[in-house]
Amino acid sequence: MPDTPASDTPAPPPSTPATLTTRSFSLSRLTTGAKLFLILSAALLPLAIIAVFATLQTTRLADAESRARLRIAATESARAIAIELVGDMTALRVAVQALGSDAADAPSCARAQGVFAQQASAGARFAITDRRGRLLCGVPLPSATPADSDAPIAAAIVPDQGVVLSIAEARSDITARAFFPEDFLRRLGRPSSRANTFSSVLLLDDQQLELEPVPGDGILRRMESLRTELGIGGLVLATAVSSAPITSSLVIAMMLPLLMWVAAAGIAWFVVDRLLLRPLRQLRASVAAYTPGEVIDSHATSLPAQEIRELGETFRTISQTVATHEAGLEEGLRRQTKLTREVHHRVKNNLQVIASLIAFHARSARSADATAAYASIQRRVDALAVVHRHHFAELEEHRGLNMRTMIGELASNIRATASERSQAVGITLDVDAFLVNQDVAVAVAFLVTEIVELAGGCDGAAQIKVSLKAADVAERAVLRVVSRALVDGDTLRDLATHRYGRVMEGLSRQLRSKLHHDPLAGAYEIAIAVLGRD
Repeated sequence: MPDTPASDTPAPPPSTPATLTTRSFSLSRLTTGAKLFLILSAALLPLAIIAVFATLQTTRLADAESRARLRIAATESARAIAIELVGDMTALRVAVQALGSDAADAPSCARAQGVFAQQASAGARFAITDRRGRLLCGVPLPSATPADSDAPIAAAIVPDQGVVLSIAEARSDITARAFFPEDFLRRLGRPSSRANTFSSVLLLDDQQLELEPVPGDGILRRMESLRTELGIGGLVLATAVSSAPITSSLVIAMMLPLLMWVAAAGIAWFVVDRLLLRPLRQLRASVAAYTPGEVIDSHATSLPAQEIRELGETFRTISQTVATHEAGLEEGLRRQTKLTREVHHRVKNNLQVIASLIAFHARSARSADATAAYASIQRRVDALAVVHRHHFAELEEHRGLNMRTMIGELASNIRATASERSQAVGITLDVDAFLVNQDVAVAVAFLVTEIVELAGGCDGAAQIKVSLKAADVAERAVLRVVSRALVDGDTLRDLATHRYGRVMEGLSRQLRSKLHHDPLAGAYEIAIAVLGRD
């Protein structure tokens, strides 16, 4: 088969930016103390695991040593018991064979008694009987009878007493039984070394004879056990030796690495949190609560770390410098405010002086036209004075000029300075409390004055309505001046062309909007920019 090109091997999918961002975000959300604790835990955990495995390995070595000692002790005990029992039963077999040939063979019985003479002091005894149960040699035994078995030697356990072994001569129906007491078997089964706690039990099917008692049980006690076949009547010797117990020392040895791991990570986190993180949080809270002009209270004396104390003193020094500069700026602002107020006051006084001079010259005018001209000029100066006065009143809050109060005062001044020919002119207001800046207010004041002048020039008894309402566009309002004197006519066209038109057009350009004239309704309207409502 041809080789597969390298380009056909699928490359592992690269980590997408979203995956990397998610991982970094999940870590970034943790506090520094939590990150430190996780890092130290990850760094110290392998050491703790190694220490635990070393402790477990030591325990395994101790268990292996216990099993080796158990194997030696079990082999020695089983061999000692088996040798003794097999020897005694061999002597009985010889006696059974002799008595089977001659029931009155006293020497054979004497030899058997001689074999058991040493064991008799420990309670071991035997009995040889014929088929009728007549005792031929020995002494009566416990009633326990070994079960029939094809083995050469049959065995039975007398609970809490001992073991009964029997052999039979098939040709003569003579049976020999031997009883070996528990104490005798216990002495036989004791190994030469008793350094370790040792227990042994003879087992036969579901029967048992305890030779060496099992050490006291405990929740943390561990035993190593071994079963050894004796090769006599199915007897089994079960031996057990205490293994290394789960003592408090072993538990501490196994738990100590884990405790040290947790303690090391916890102590490191505690020290860093108390000496570094908590002081930094306190310093951060002081800096976050700082407002210009104040001095940061860095708690320099209570911060445990010298570097953080120095950082706190640096912030304190910077805040003192800023406070000094803020005080200087505040003083300069106060001087500037005083100067501005003085300028506004002088401008207002100058406008009042100009208005007074115009009124003085109007009273001494020689003709009605001159008086009307002076009155017209005075109304425009009054319009400017009204705007300036309202602007000065709103200067502290900087919210804007209220058009309702300004146009109301402007209308009052126009009526007060009206000529004899225009005394019957009436002005009605329907103005919402919109706020505008000074440039818009000046242009609106002059525009209203010009339109009222135009209406008064067309009809000395004209009724004029001035309204200011919200427009369909946000932050815009519509100024509308309506009068029957503003209906299209020769006088209106003549005055608008030669006297008022160019001024009104210039004011509309200043307002950045087109001034519309409705010749049938007799209305002028224009959209102006507003700052909001009062």
